This record gives sequence, C-alpha cells and structure tokens, in this order.
Amino acid sequence: MTATPVLGELAPDFTLVDTHGTPVTLSALRGTPVVVVFVPFAFSGTCRGELCEIRDNIAAFDQAGVRVLVVSCDSMFTLRAWQEQEGYGFDLLSDFWPHGDVARAYEVFDEKAGRPLRGSFLVDADGVLRWSVVNPAGQARDLAAYRAAIADLAA
Repeated sequence: MTATPVLGELAPDFTLVDTHGTPVTLSALRGTPVVVVFVPFAFSGTCRGELCEIRDNIAAFDQAGVRVLVVSCDSMFTLRAWQEQEGYGFDLLSDFWPHGDVARAYEVFDEKAGRPLRGSFLVDADGVLRWSVVNPAGQARDLAAYRAAIADLAA
C-alpha cells in the first residue's frame, strides 16, 4: 500500500479478496474508473440502505464505466452471505486481515470501534484520486454526490 490519499495523486493501492476469495487489486483495474466505498458493518441498517441505493442505481455507475468496490472489515464469508441476501452485483471486498489495513491507508479506520468510517473515493482510469467524502458511522452518503463526482470525472 502507498501513503495517505491526496486528491490529484495516485490512490493507495491494495489487494483484497472478494466474496469468493479471489484477489482484487486496485492498480490492476487501471483503464477503468473505480469508486471505493468503505462501510462499517455488513447487515447493518445504514450500510444496507446505502448499498441498496447503489444497487438500485447501478446504471449511473455502469453508464459512466465506473466499477464499484465495497470494502468492509467483515470476513469474506459474511460478505458473501450479505451479497447473496441483498443481490449486490458489485464487488464486496474483505479488509478482515490484517484487520483494517486498507481502511487505515485511506485514513477511514476508526481505531476505537475497530471498523471503517463511511468513506468513498473515486479513482480515475489512471489510478488518480479525483473525489472523496468521509461521513461518520451513522451518517449515510448521498447518492447525488456520487452522481456529481462521476459527472465531473467525465467532463
């Protein structure tokens, strides 16, 4: 992993496993814009609401060619059950071990609670961080903010 995320610089690279144990590496996705969405806990109300909103509006991401990667400190098995239950068609990645390393690299790990804050990061096709937002654990992110960031990326 690289240093702290700074707008206009390369996003911190990472490799995490998806819900089937397949490694996903951010830098391997160059050529495609990516939004990295950190969530505190699988199956929690606010997290579910946010991801269902992304799921139900995935066309906005798909039309812009933006891949969605959701990162949680839950195990891949927990994330797989959540993905299957909710019908999420995007990647859920486990930052389980070393616990929260990627969330720390993005400066969204809450050390006291042992989980990520609600951070979202838009990475362009060259791997450069173009937009970010970080909300406290109980405050959902606004889908309109994602749409605006994606529109700015396309402009």
